Amino acid sequence: MSVVLVTGAATGIGNLTAVTLARAGHTVYATMRDPAGRNAGHADRLAQLGADEHIDVRVVELDVSSQASAGRAVDTVLTDAGDLDVVIHNAGHLTVGYVESFTAEEIAHLIDVNTLGVQRVNRAALPHLRTRGQGTLLYVGSTTSITTPPFLGPYVVSKAAMDYLAVTTAYEVGQLGVETVIVMPGAFTHGTEHFPNASRPADTDGIAAAYRSLDPLVARNEEATSSLFTPGADADPQAVAEEITRILALPYGQRPFRAVVDFTNSDVETANQTVYDARADFVRRMGFGQLLDLATPATPVTPRRPTAV
Repeated sequence: MSVVLVTGAATGIGNLTAVTLARAGHTVYATMRDPAGRNAGHADRLAQLGADEHIDVRVVELDVSSQASAGRAVDTVLTDAGDLDVVIHNAGHLTVGYVESFTAEEIAHLIDVNTLGVQRVNRAALPHLRTRGQGTLLYVGSTTSITTPPFLGPYVVSKAAMDYLAVTTAYEVGQLGVETVIVMPGAFTHGTEHFPNASRPADTDGIAAAYRSLDPLVARNEEATSSLFTPGADADPQAVAEEITRILALPYGQRPFRAVVDFTNSDVETANQTVYDARADFVRRMGFGQLLDLATPATPVTPRRPTAV
Protein backbone atom coordinates (compact mmCIF):
# COMPACT_ATOMS: atom_id res chain seq x y z
CA MET A 1 0.00 0.00 0.00
CA SER A 2 1.09 3.57 -0.67
CA VAL A 3 1.52 6.83 1.19
CA VAL A 4 -0.66 9.26 -0.75
CA LEU A 5 -1.01 13.04 -0.61
CA VAL A 6 -4.28 14.42 -2.03
CA THR A 7 -4.73 18.15 -2.63
CA GLY A 8 -8.12 19.83 -2.35
CA ALA A 9 -9.50 17.05 -0.16
CA ALA A 10 -12.01 19.09 1.84
CA THR A 11 -14.90 18.38 -0.51
CA GLY A 12 -15.90 16.82 -3.81
CA ILE A 13 -13.69 14.48 -5.79
CA GLY A 14 -10.68 15.10 -3.56
CA ASN A 15 -12.60 14.17 -0.45
CA LEU A 16 -14.15 11.09 -2.05
CA THR A 17 -10.75 10.01 -3.33
CA ALA A 18 -9.06 10.42 0.04
CA VAL A 19 -11.72 8.34 1.79
CA THR A 20 -11.87 5.65 -0.92
CA LEU A 21 -8.10 5.22 -0.95
CA ALA A 22 -7.94 5.04 2.84
CA ARG A 23 -10.68 2.40 2.84
CA ALA A 24 -8.58 0.45 0.33
CA GLY A 25 -5.70 0.38 2.82
CA HIS A 26 -3.54 3.31 1.75
CA THR A 27 -2.15 5.88 4.17
CA VAL A 28 -3.76 9.09 2.95
CA TYR A 29 -2.85 12.67 3.74
CA ALA A 30 -5.96 14.68 2.89
CA THR A 31 -4.78 18.24 2.42
CA MET A 32 -6.85 21.40 2.39
CA ARG A 33 -6.63 25.09 3.13
CA ASP A 34 -7.17 26.28 6.70
CA PRO A 35 -8.25 23.01 8.35
CA ALA A 36 -8.43 24.79 11.71
CA GLY A 37 -10.64 27.56 10.36
CA ARG A 38 -12.84 27.70 7.27
CA ASN A 39 -12.47 23.96 6.63
CA ALA A 40 -12.56 22.85 10.26
CA GLY A 41 -15.85 21.02 9.75
CA HIS A 42 -14.48 19.08 6.80
CA ALA A 43 -11.29 18.26 8.69
CA ASP A 44 -13.21 17.09 11.75
CA ARG A 45 -15.46 14.84 9.66
CA LEU A 46 -12.46 13.18 8.03
CA ALA A 47 -10.80 12.64 11.40
CA GLN A 48 -13.99 11.18 12.82
CA LEU A 49 -14.45 8.92 9.81
CA GLY A 50 -10.91 7.65 10.20
CA ALA A 51 -11.52 6.84 13.85
CA ASP A 52 -14.91 5.25 13.25
CA GLU A 53 -13.79 3.06 10.35
CA HIS A 54 -10.20 2.47 11.54
CA ILE A 55 -8.78 3.78 8.29
CA ASP A 56 -5.61 5.83 7.93
CA VAL A 57 -6.65 9.26 6.70
CA ARG A 58 -4.84 12.28 8.13
CA VAL A 59 -5.55 15.96 7.54
CA VAL A 60 -2.69 18.30 6.64
CA GLU A 61 -2.86 21.97 5.73
CA LEU A 62 -1.86 22.82 2.17
CA ASP A 63 -2.69 25.95 0.19
CA VAL A 64 -1.62 25.33 -3.41
CA SER A 65 -1.27 29.07 -3.99
CA SER A 66 1.73 29.09 -1.62
CA GLN A 67 5.06 27.39 -2.31
CA ALA A 68 5.91 27.58 1.39
CA SER A 69 2.65 25.84 2.29
CA ALA A 70 3.27 23.09 -0.27
CA GLY A 71 6.75 22.57 1.13
CA ARG A 72 5.50 22.37 4.71
CA ALA A 73 2.81 19.85 3.75
CA VAL A 74 5.26 17.52 2.00
CA ASP A 75 7.74 17.84 4.89
CA THR A 76 4.94 16.94 7.30
CA VAL A 77 4.13 13.79 5.33
CA LEU A 78 7.77 12.74 5.12
CA THR A 79 8.35 13.36 8.82
CA ASP A 80 5.15 11.58 9.80
CA ALA A 81 5.16 8.61 7.41
CA GLY A 82 8.81 8.46 6.40
CA ASP A 83 7.91 8.25 2.73
CA LEU A 84 5.65 9.56 -0.03
CA ASP A 85 4.63 7.39 -2.98
CA VAL A 86 1.80 9.21 -4.74
CA VAL A 87 0.80 12.84 -5.19
CA ILE A 88 -2.77 13.42 -6.39
CA HIS A 89 -3.29 16.88 -7.85
CA ASN A 90 -6.97 17.60 -7.35
CA ALA A 91 -7.27 21.12 -5.94
CA GLY A 92 -9.09 23.43 -8.30
CA HIS A 93 -11.80 26.04 -8.69
CA LEU A 94 -14.56 26.64 -11.23
CA THR A 95 -15.62 29.93 -12.80
CA VAL A 96 -18.72 30.66 -14.87
CA GLY A 97 -19.29 33.69 -17.05
CA TYR A 98 -18.63 35.44 -20.34
CA VAL A 99 -14.92 35.52 -21.10
CA GLU A 100 -14.80 39.24 -21.82
CA SER A 101 -16.30 39.94 -18.40
CA PHE A 102 -13.27 38.51 -16.61
CA THR A 103 -10.30 40.78 -16.09
CA ALA A 104 -6.89 39.44 -16.97
CA GLU A 105 -6.13 39.46 -13.24
CA GLU A 106 -9.16 37.26 -12.48
CA ILE A 107 -8.09 34.74 -15.12
CA ALA A 108 -4.52 34.88 -13.84
CA HIS A 109 -5.77 34.07 -10.32
CA LEU A 110 -7.63 31.00 -11.61
CA ILE A 111 -4.55 29.81 -13.49
CA ASP A 112 -2.52 30.41 -10.34
CA VAL A 113 -4.74 27.97 -8.42
CA ASN A 114 -5.61 25.40 -11.08
CA THR A 115 -2.29 25.28 -12.93
CA LEU A 116 0.53 26.85 -10.96
CA GLY A 117 -0.69 25.15 -7.80
CA VAL A 118 0.28 21.88 -9.46
CA GLN A 119 3.76 23.22 -10.17
CA ARG A 120 4.21 24.32 -6.56
CA VAL A 121 3.25 20.91 -5.19
CA ASN A 122 5.45 19.15 -7.75
CA ARG A 123 8.42 21.31 -6.76
CA ALA A 124 7.82 20.33 -3.15
CA ALA A 125 7.37 16.60 -3.79
CA LEU A 126 9.65 15.80 -6.72
CA PRO A 127 12.98 16.11 -4.86
CA HIS A 128 11.87 13.18 -2.69
CA LEU A 129 10.40 11.16 -5.57
CA ARG A 130 13.50 11.74 -7.70
CA THR A 131 15.77 10.60 -4.90
CA ARG A 132 13.86 7.37 -4.31
CA GLY A 133 13.71 6.75 -8.09
CA GLN A 134 10.03 5.89 -8.05
CA GLY A 135 6.71 7.58 -7.47
CA THR A 136 3.47 8.62 -9.12
CA LEU A 137 2.09 12.02 -10.03
CA LEU A 138 -1.64 11.63 -10.61
CA TYR A 139 -3.42 14.65 -12.02
CA VAL A 140 -7.19 15.10 -11.82
CA GLY A 141 -7.70 16.90 -15.10
CA SER A 142 -10.90 17.51 -17.02
CA THR A 143 -12.58 16.46 -20.24
CA THR A 144 -13.13 20.19 -20.83
CA SER A 145 -9.62 20.20 -22.29
CA ILE A 146 -11.21 18.32 -25.21
CA THR A 147 -14.89 19.30 -25.14
CA THR A 148 -14.32 23.03 -24.38
CA PRO A 149 -17.86 23.76 -23.14
CA PRO A 150 -19.20 27.31 -23.41
CA PHE A 151 -19.43 29.84 -20.57
CA LEU A 152 -16.53 28.25 -18.65
CA GLY A 153 -13.75 29.94 -20.61
CA PRO A 154 -11.15 30.74 -17.92
CA TYR A 155 -11.70 27.36 -16.26
CA VAL A 156 -11.17 25.54 -19.57
CA VAL A 157 -7.98 27.53 -20.15
CA SER A 158 -6.62 26.71 -16.70
CA LYS A 159 -7.41 22.98 -16.92
CA ALA A 160 -5.94 22.72 -20.42
CA ALA A 161 -2.79 24.45 -19.18
CA MET A 162 -2.61 22.03 -16.25
CA ASP A 163 -3.00 19.08 -18.62
CA TYR A 164 -0.15 20.16 -20.85
CA LEU A 165 2.01 20.98 -17.85
CA ALA A 166 1.47 17.37 -16.77
CA VAL A 167 2.31 16.03 -20.24
CA THR A 168 5.52 18.02 -20.65
CA THR A 169 6.63 17.32 -17.08
CA ALA A 170 6.10 13.61 -17.73
CA TYR A 171 8.77 13.61 -20.46
CA GLU A 172 11.37 14.61 -17.90
CA VAL A 173 10.36 12.99 -14.62
CA GLY A 174 9.62 9.71 -16.37
CA GLN A 175 13.32 9.36 -17.14
CA LEU A 176 13.96 9.54 -13.39
CA GLY A 177 11.47 6.82 -12.52
CA VAL A 178 8.44 8.99 -11.71
CA GLU A 179 5.31 7.95 -13.59
CA THR A 180 2.43 10.18 -14.66
CA VAL A 181 -1.30 9.46 -14.72
CA ILE A 182 -3.93 11.95 -15.90
CA VAL A 183 -7.48 11.12 -14.86
CA MET A 184 -10.04 13.17 -16.79
CA PRO A 185 -13.45 13.46 -15.13
CA GLY A 186 -16.34 14.54 -17.29
CA ALA A 187 -19.11 16.83 -16.13
CA PHE A 188 -20.83 16.10 -12.83
CA THR A 189 -23.86 18.17 -11.92
CA HIS A 190 -24.20 16.82 -8.38
CA GLY A 191 -21.98 15.37 -5.70
CA THR A 192 -19.39 18.16 -5.72
CA GLU A 193 -19.39 21.82 -4.75
CA HIS A 194 -17.94 22.86 -8.10
CA PHE A 195 -21.03 24.52 -9.54
CA PRO A 196 -22.52 25.82 -6.26
CA ASN A 197 -19.20 27.43 -5.31
CA ALA A 198 -18.27 28.62 -8.81
CA SER A 199 -17.00 32.17 -9.07
CA ARG A 200 -18.41 34.81 -11.40
CA PRO A 201 -16.52 37.77 -12.81
CA ALA A 202 -16.68 40.96 -10.76
CA ASP A 203 -17.53 42.75 -14.04
CA THR A 204 -17.41 46.28 -12.67
CA ASP A 205 -17.55 47.54 -16.27
CA GLY A 206 -20.92 45.89 -16.89
CA ILE A 207 -19.64 44.00 -19.94
CA ALA A 208 -21.94 41.03 -19.27
CA ALA A 209 -24.92 43.21 -20.16
CA ALA A 210 -23.78 43.15 -23.79
CA TYR A 211 -24.21 39.36 -23.76
CA ARG A 212 -27.65 39.41 -22.14
CA SER A 213 -29.21 37.58 -25.07
CA LEU A 214 -27.13 34.56 -24.05
CA ASP A 215 -28.30 34.59 -20.43
CA PRO A 216 -31.00 31.94 -21.03
CA LEU A 217 -28.31 29.56 -22.28
CA VAL A 218 -26.16 30.16 -19.22
CA ALA A 219 -29.19 29.66 -16.95
CA ARG A 220 -29.77 26.17 -18.29
CA ASN A 221 -26.12 25.19 -18.48
CA GLU A 222 -26.38 22.48 -15.81
CA GLU A 223 -29.65 21.19 -17.27
CA ALA A 224 -28.10 21.06 -20.74
CA THR A 225 -25.10 19.18 -19.37
CA SER A 226 -27.30 16.67 -17.55
CA SER A 227 -29.16 16.01 -20.80
CA LEU A 228 -25.97 14.52 -22.22
CA PHE A 229 -25.97 11.67 -19.71
CA THR A 230 -27.14 8.25 -20.82
CA PRO A 231 -30.68 7.79 -19.44
CA GLY A 232 -30.47 5.91 -16.17
CA ALA A 233 -26.74 6.47 -15.77
CA ASP A 234 -25.57 7.25 -12.25
CA ALA A 235 -23.29 10.21 -12.92
CA ASP A 236 -21.75 10.18 -9.46
CA PRO A 237 -18.27 11.63 -8.81
CA GLN A 238 -17.59 8.61 -6.60
CA ALA A 239 -16.80 6.90 -9.90
CA VAL A 240 -13.70 9.10 -10.20
CA ALA A 241 -12.50 8.10 -6.75
CA GLU A 242 -13.03 4.45 -7.59
CA GLU A 243 -11.13 4.78 -10.88
CA ILE A 244 -8.20 6.43 -9.12
CA THR A 245 -8.20 3.64 -6.53
CA ARG A 246 -8.31 1.02 -9.29
CA ILE A 247 -5.39 2.62 -11.10
CA LEU A 248 -3.23 2.83 -7.98
CA ALA A 249 -3.88 -0.87 -7.34
CA LEU A 250 -2.16 -1.69 -10.64
CA PRO A 251 1.55 -2.50 -10.59
CA TYR A 252 3.86 0.50 -10.69
CA GLY A 253 4.84 1.18 -14.28
CA GLN A 254 1.71 -0.49 -15.67
CA ARG A 255 -0.70 2.32 -14.87
CA PRO A 256 -2.37 4.13 -17.79
CA PHE A 257 -1.12 7.53 -18.83
CA ARG A 258 -4.74 8.70 -19.22
CA ALA A 259 -8.10 7.53 -17.95
CA VAL A 260 -11.48 9.11 -18.65
CA VAL A 261 -14.48 8.99 -16.29
CA ASP A 262 -17.29 10.53 -18.26
CA PHE A 263 -21.04 9.97 -18.50
CA THR A 264 -21.72 12.49 -21.30
CA ASN A 265 -20.85 10.21 -24.23
CA SER A 266 -18.32 12.70 -25.55
CA ASP A 267 -15.84 10.21 -27.08
CA VAL A 268 -12.95 11.90 -25.32
CA GLU A 269 -10.91 8.68 -25.43
CA THR A 270 -10.81 8.81 -29.23
CA ALA A 271 -9.64 12.42 -29.20
CA ASN A 272 -6.97 11.58 -26.61
CA GLN A 273 -5.65 8.72 -28.75
CA THR A 274 -5.50 10.87 -31.86
CA VAL A 275 -3.57 13.59 -30.05
CA TYR A 276 -1.22 11.07 -28.45
CA ASP A 277 -0.46 9.43 -31.79
CA ALA A 278 0.40 12.80 -33.35
CA ARG A 279 2.51 13.84 -30.35
CA ALA A 280 4.31 10.51 -30.15
CA ASP A 281 5.12 10.60 -33.86
CA PHE A 282 6.51 14.12 -33.54
CA VAL A 283 8.68 13.24 -30.53
CA ARG A 284 9.97 10.04 -32.15
CA ARG A 285 10.87 11.87 -35.35
CA MET A 286 12.88 14.27 -33.17
CA GLY A 287 14.82 11.24 -31.94
CA PHE A 288 13.45 11.57 -28.41
CA GLY A 289 11.20 8.50 -28.37
CA GLN A 290 12.63 7.35 -25.04
CA LEU A 291 10.85 10.28 -23.36
CA LEU A 292 7.51 8.61 -24.07
CA ASP A 293 8.33 5.67 -21.79
CA LEU A 294 8.90 5.33 -18.08
CA ALA A 295 12.53 4.58 -17.27
CA THR A 296 13.62 2.63 -14.21
CA PRO A 297 16.75 4.09 -12.57
CA ALA A 298 19.50 1.55 -12.02
CA THR A 299 19.83 2.17 -8.28
CA PRO A 300 16.63 3.57 -6.81
CA VAL A 301 16.87 4.64 -3.20
CA THR A 302 14.39 3.15 -0.75
CA PRO A 303 13.55 5.76 1.91
CA ARG A 304 13.20 4.73 5.52
CA ARG A 305 9.69 3.85 6.63
CA PRO A 306 8.88 4.06 10.33
CA THR A 307 7.82 0.75 11.81
CA ALA A 308 4.77 2.44 13.30
CA VAL A 309 2.90 5.52 12.21
